[in-house]
Amino acid sequence: MKVLIVDDEPQIRRLLGVALKRAGHDVAEAGDAASALRLARTERPAAILLDLGLPDRDGIELIPLLKTDGDPALIILSARDATDEKVAALDLGADDYVTKPFDSEELLARLRTAARHAGRRGEERLSAGEIMIDLAARRVERSGEEVHLTRKEFALLAELAAHPGRVLTHGQLLRTIWGPAHEKDIEYLRVVVRNLRQKLEEDAARPSLIVNDPGVGYRLAR
Repeated sequence: MKVLIVDDEPQIRRLLGVALKRAGHDVAEAGDAASALRLARTERPAAILLDLGLPDRDGIELIPLLKTDGDPALIILSARDATDEKVAALDLGADDYVTKPFDSEELLARLRTAARHAGRRGEERLSAGEIMIDLAARRVERSGEEVHLTRKEFALLAELAAHPGRVLTHGQLLRTIWGPAHEKDIEYLRVVVRNLRQKLEEDAARPSLIVNDPGVGYRLAR
């Protein structure tokens, strides 16, 4: 697939370019925000690796702009490791966040996952392990047996399943399911997550399906 690398450090672009080409991908490169926006429009990449520390604009501001052209998978590559930076990037639509320095093989794996999930957006039937979710019929099955969920439980599971493997922040989930007025009501979210785990996990005390990213949010395990 076509991958756009957006980073102001030439050595990072070279390192990523070699790894991506070796894995069979086509590569485009941008060293600043203006070039990134132009190439996103003309090259239509399937995925974008975005550094936040660009010389002409903060990369955080680019996330919603880059996602408008074909909704590519977008992974942040940044030396910033503060939780609030990660939350802000994910809230704006980033599919993953990788802190520098990074392992090239792990990054390629994350890229494959993010691209696969981007391609599944809009599907009406989703699955995660033994769980099947039929969005149109509002039906959930575990190992072929129907599981009865409340409206909020189904909404939360469907939102996580639409982005499997991707951390959705507390704010994202609360805005989507309860509305903007409840963006800070994390206890609402915790209660529904706890109920879902009781119904879907083999061991709710040691969840392996709905996974917590402390201080950030939740993800549905792949």
